[in-house]
Amino acid sequence: MQLGTLFLIPVPLADEVAAKSFTPYLVDTINSVKEYIVENSKTARRFLKEAGLKTPQSELIVHDYGKHNRDSGLGEFFTGLMAGNDVGLMSEAGCPGIADPGADIVAEAHRKGIKVVPLVGPSSILLALMASGFNGQSFTFHGYIPIDKVERAKKIKDMESLAEKNKQTQLFIETPFRNDSMLDDVLKTCKPQTRLCIACDITAATEFIKTLTIADWKKQVPDLRKRPAIFLLFHA
Repeated sequence: MQLGTLFLIPVPLADEVAAKSFTPYLVDTINSVKEYIVENSKTARRFLKEAGLKTPQSELIVHDYGKHNRDSGLGEFFTGLMAGNDVGLMSEAGCPGIADPGADIVAEAHRKGIKVVPLVGPSSILLALMASGFNGQSFTFHGYIPIDKVERAKKIKDMESLAEKNKQTQLFIETPFRNDSMLDDVLKTCKPQTRLCIACDITAATEFIKTLTIADWKKQVPDLRKRPAIFLLFHA
């Protein structure tokens, strides 16, 4: 029997910006797929509605792979795919598999010989890198760095050294309510000439993306409380 296809479906990065995220092919795809693997069923269903889903949602099969449903294995998520049904994978992180536990689903699909098709959509990591003016040929995304002040300062120093030695862009994030504390630590730890880009509320009406030296950021520290942000370090 022919296996189904796993479509990786990006979602908007902010509220009320859905139109920036959709392509005609994405809309066509969600209207051909009747089964989904999602990180949060409530937000996934809202996205499908905004994207122009014509299929009644009562007819959809939606598997929740949120953090409380991953320990029991991935087998149940692949029943439809193994039976020949196409399935959509959706994330809370923008693009499935990028800084996202959906990578485990994709890896299992490859092990089972299932075709994987990534759809075009917004990645906050790539959008921030594009807008930073930093090296886009060599970069590392570190995800969340340590919360402990001493460990965090060491990690920031390490990233700054990599940026200077290898001319490599260093990207990292923090939980929005701790952004201001993160920024304070970066400003205290890094050299004055090191360049920092802050990319905040990407694609939203309140989007803020700016690159300055550490010395210049100290003169105009932004308020990042409760705003999703990506930090990028570079040393030209």
